Amino acid sequence: MSIVEEVRKTIKEALPDAQVEVFDPMNDQTHLEAVVVSPLFEGKNLVARHRMVMGPLEEHFKTRLHALSLKTYTPKQYDDRKRNS
Repeated sequence: MSIVEEVRKTIKEALPDAQVEVFDPMNDQTHLEAVVVSPLFEGKNLVARHRMVMGPLEEHFKTRLHALSLKTYTPKQYDDRKRNS
């Protein structure tokens, strides 16, 4: 399984209701980007949201993953963002 698939699976296990997209823009399998949309982010600040995603990924950072650029949204924020694009 690729690191992209592993990261996506780990996030989905931690946040089962989330929409998760993971990308490898540098095509190096160590610097990834993720967009995570979850109603569980409602009322949470950015730091809390990032901890909810990054915490479960700790083992990946110890082995294969070097960096993860992360964007987190509630469903409403994501819909508003898409509408304004």
